[in-house]
Amino acid sequence: MNNQQPNTLRKTHLVIVFALTFARAPLVIAAGAASIINVFYPSPVIVTTTILLMCASALTDLFDGKYARKWDVTSRLGALADPLMDKIFYGITLPAATFVALVNEDLPHAIILLLLDVVSIVRDLWVTFMRSAALEYGADIKAGMIGKIRTAFGFPVIAAAHLYLGAQTLSMQCEKYEGLTLFPFSVLAAAELVFLALTVVSAIVYTTGYLPYLKRAASTARQKQ
Repeated sequence: MNNQQPNTLRKTHLVIVFALTFARAPLVIAAGAASIINVFYPSPVIVTTTILLMCASALTDLFDGKYARKWDVTSRLGALADPLMDKIFYGITLPAATFVALVNEDLPHAIILLLLDVVSIVRDLWVTFMRSAALEYGADIKAGMIGKIRTAFGFPVIAAAHLYLGAQTLSMQCEKYEGLTLFPFSVLAAAELVFLALTVVSAIVYTTGYLPYLKRAASTARQKQ
């Protein structure tokens, strides 16, 4: 009876942690959809909903790891799922923001967002490949400090981009919001470029860390030939 109770509690804790982790996907899908809908049916309510959904998605990223450590239910599956959810966040929010910027005919912003999107996709695919190769040799596949810094910085920057674009859409399409500007584009662009730099640096750091495992994998492949 005493053994069953801790096991049941552990399972409950695992369910809660995984629910938090995987909740990020539907939340960010809804946020991306809301951001695009605002282009066709501009409304402050839709803009607010978009940002709230993104904030909720970011909070799941904060609390799943916190409670996994607190309840001692960290796992390899969780270590794989967490960065996957981050990739889904970027894979939805960045293209959605690029689309809105193009519709708003904000070409400079669209170019920065497209560059961020492409670099993030290439970086994430490369890191996923390295993790897969390193996993075979028992490597630690948890997100490193640079990855956590990138995520902590990137989430609010992307939310700010959608807030800026939402306000821009309202300003362009709704007479009563004409001239609405929440913050200067130069500030947002600078933050987005810092995020771009962090994305590149994180790719370099992960490559350096996983390089020994890639060499072992390559050596094993040659030996099998």
